[in-house]
Amino acid sequence: MMDSTEAGAPRRDGVAWATSASTLAAGALAVAMAFTTGPAAAADRTVTIVLSEEPDILEPCQSSRSNIGRVIKQNVVETLTEIDPRDGQITARLATAWRQVDPTTWQFTLRDGVKFHDGAVFNAAAAVTSINRTMNEQIECEIRTKFFGGLKVTPRAVNDTTLEVVTDKPAPILPTMMGTMAIASPNSPPDKSTNAPIGTGPYVLAKWDVGQEIVLARFADYWGPEPAVERARYVWRTESAVRAAMIKAGEADIAANIAVQDATDPSMDFSYPNSETSRMRIDVTRPPLGDKRVRMALNYAIDRDAIRGSIFSADVIAATQLVVPSINGHNPALEVWPYDPDKARKLLDEARADGVPVDDEIMMIGRIGIYPNATEVMEAMHAMLQSVGFNVKLKMLEVAEWVNVLTKPYADDRPPVLLQSQHDNNNGDAVFTVYNKYHSDGANSTLSDARLDKIIVDAEKSVGDERRKLWQEAFRIINEDIVADVPMFHMVGYTRVGPKVNFRPNISTNSELLLEDISFK
Repeated sequence: MMDSTEAGAPRRDGVAWATSASTLAAGALAVAMAFTTGPAAAADRTVTIVLSEEPDILEPCQSSRSNIGRVIKQNVVETLTEIDPRDGQITARLATAWRQVDPTTWQFTLRDGVKFHDGAVFNAAAAVTSINRTMNEQIECEIRTKFFGGLKVTPRAVNDTTLEVVTDKPAPILPTMMGTMAIASPNSPPDKSTNAPIGTGPYVLAKWDVGQEIVLARFADYWGPEPAVERARYVWRTESAVRAAMIKAGEADIAANIAVQDATDPSMDFSYPNSETSRMRIDVTRPPLGDKRVRMALNYAIDRDAIRGSIFSADVIAATQLVVPSINGHNPALEVWPYDPDKARKLLDEARADGVPVDDEIMMIGRIGIYPNATEVMEAMHAMLQSVGFNVKLKMLEVAEWVNVLTKPYADDRPPVLLQSQHDNNNGDAVFTVYNKYHSDGANSTLSDARLDKIIVDAEKSVGDERRKLWQEAFRIINEDIVADVPMFHMVGYTRVGPKVNFRPNISTNSELLLEDISFK
């Protein structure tokens, strides 16, 4: 099968720090700053973006995480292809065309004349180095585990502008997957994480004053059209009301996400479907959570209607699975768990009578600022679970601690955990969700189910209706046979935009905020 795509310009709508990369970034900054305009003009073309939390790292390999991607994805590091948030189409970025050679081989034509911020030339050899770095298991890398889990990828430079990618099994949507592969300089450390990302994007990392601000400066040698924003400052405030007030007072220009109760000014506040789905992940390996009746009771105990329209926007949609309805593989036949506290109590009593330790303490672990009102919704669910007889304790963590609970390897002495999380899939296919979250080898999975694993592997190499039906069956098993989660909501975001700039959020805004999409009034 041959599939050739031609595309034009791109859409315009704990860690070991690497000293060598830091030095390179400093050099790149000097180059970038030498070509920017004077102080007065720079002040006029600076935007301040206020986030809900400070990134814990700026490693390119982790740019699929929303708190990192909002700063560096497509701003500092770019991908080979790009997924248009308006319609899900695959468009050009660092690759201009692609074709399938055979079931396990794709060729990508790369953009010529592109440089990295450190002066290195972007070509097929540089792309090979970066892809191999992403696939290196010595580096903690969400892009590898979330998007390429279970897939062996072998890149090869055919010539300077032709990249060949061979996979160990058919990957029919590889061009889509390459929209997640952040390309870093070949001078990046090959076997350890870095806090100084060097890419080909329109902005270079100028500084990160930890605890205070991150500054990006426009890269003078960028291959594409020059963006309007010359400098971007990122600051962070935990309280949504504070973020909203900063825009109102002119202290910042964009608050990427604010809570529904603070979205009170139609001239500044814009809602958007943000492609995130919230849940509590159940660690099925720990009693009493290993008993299906207990997991069912957790779901019956949650009054989702009481949360929607109060703590969350009335526009959120109760979820039945971890992908939104527009994603290939979403199963429309699954039903929302009804609120039935009496049934929850009955299930707990049945499990208790059979010797299940349902009275043992269960730890609810949340992440501060994962979404607006994150703490408040966990407090509400804590009370709901207590009211039906669960012995639950709530603990809210900062992102760096929370990631250690989310990702393998898990501590052997961990308690039974309900983990607050949300998952972003705006990439069109369930492959970006199911392996990572539910396969036995998935980096964020607590499951080990041979039948489910086989369906996941079969779906990954299938196409068309067969692929869709396999993903739908996987979600049925996850949510009905296993009951792996407490599904919550397909989320809606609110962004506040100040009067100085033109910017409208879209489905990608929660995970990436492209500075090239901002203009000045």
